[in-house]
Amino acid sequence: MENIKNYIEHPGKTVETDKRFKHVMAIALDSRSGYKEGIIRCITSREGNVQVKGYVDRSVLHKVSGDSLERFAIGDRLDIKNESEVIEQLGGKDWDFIGLEDPDIWIEEKSGSTHLYFTLPFKNKTQDEMIIGLGHAEGENLNSLAMTPPVLFDASMKNSAKEVSIAPLNKQGFRNNLVESSDIIDGMWYSTVRVARADDMGKPWEFGDTIFHPKERNIPWIGGHASPGPLLPDTFIDVGVSKSLGIINGREANQKIGDKVKYGMFSVGLFIYDYENGKIDWVSPEPFIQDSQAKTITFASQFVETQKGSGFLYAHVDDSFVRVYTIETEKVRSLLP
Repeated sequence: MENIKNYIEHPGKTVETDKRFKHVMAIALDSRSGYKEGIIRCITSREGNVQVKGYVDRSVLHKVSGDSLERFAIGDRLDIKNESEVIEQLGGKDWDFIGLEDPDIWIEEKSGSTHLYFTLPFKNKTQDEMIIGLGHAEGENLNSLAMTPPVLFDASMKNSAKEVSIAPLNKQGFRNNLVESSDIIDGMWYSTVRVARADDMGKPWEFGDTIFHPKERNIPWIGGHASPGPLLPDTFIDVGVSKSLGIINGREANQKIGDKVKYGMFSVGLFIYDYENGKIDWVSPEPFIQDSQAKTITFASQFVETQKGSGFLYAHVDDSFVRVYTIETEKVRSLLP
């Protein structure tokens, strides 16, 4: 393994593309399988350049499985009951649905139900407009999922939601979950981090405050886009009462080149989240992880605690493959304020 200052980048690819797909990303693993099974987003077609604003990916979700936590193979397409009916109801005749994206798996402790969250992107058929909501499916396991109405969806396009980060219950009995949302300032588009209050994990949530806006923070590595990643369990690292250390994905500020907008480098960072009050206390001033092969994207989506003081963080690189990194409690702690 290659040693890098505060993490270990594993050699080789944890999930590789196959003859069906050129691009894969956003792995989510099921804890009840011992993290040996899960779901991944596969790109079926791409129009445009991933480094330039305006590209369009069409996606499907597929199952993955592996004999170890370091190697997974892409299996069959994920079957979700009611999918076409819910999509048709949301999009109607004016909106083109471009496919399920960015899965996250959450297991409800009391009932044992499996909840799957995913991005629902709709593109206007005649105008340059998008509706991006957070969809939901539920079942006994990944083989029995049925789609429900989305947990966050605003047909007026004022609010967008994707890339959920599930927070612990607060003392008031609800969750201040986090989502990636968006804002436009002076014609420039930003990805922001926003609170989403969930009283019931399977029913619609409430949009809350924007608590991280790249434009308002002077942090160059996360100056354009911010997206919340997994919150790390207290068993891995304890950062105080009602607080969690989380992974945050950040991209440098957009650059306007002529009439085009070029994206910067996407890296993986750290943040401290006060989930009781729905506030971000701190974001790392520098990136935590940048893959050695990344030309433009390192984006983390899953953490698995493998032993005391150590765990695996999964990220996709340039939307082309998934890599795993070993992170250790003490090395991570040395980066905190």
